Amino acid sequence: MHLTMGEKIRILIKRKKVTISELAKIIGTSNQNLSNKFSRDNFSEQELHQIAEALGCKFEGYFVFEDGERI
Repeated sequence: MHLTMGEKIRILIKRKKVTISELAKIIGTSNQNLSNKFSRDNFSEQELHQIAEALGCKFEGYFVFEDGERI
């Protein structure tokens, strides 16, 4: 089963004991905007890096070829 990006972020914020409102404030967006992104599961790569940094981890988004090359 594949998790959506929103589901993965929800797991992270639960583990870090942070609310969506707190996360929105940390990354400099409104609670409404972030909630909309969760409902549409629509996050830019830049936002994913910001969220990861805010939650004390890193985001690695890339495609991997069969030979292991990453883009």
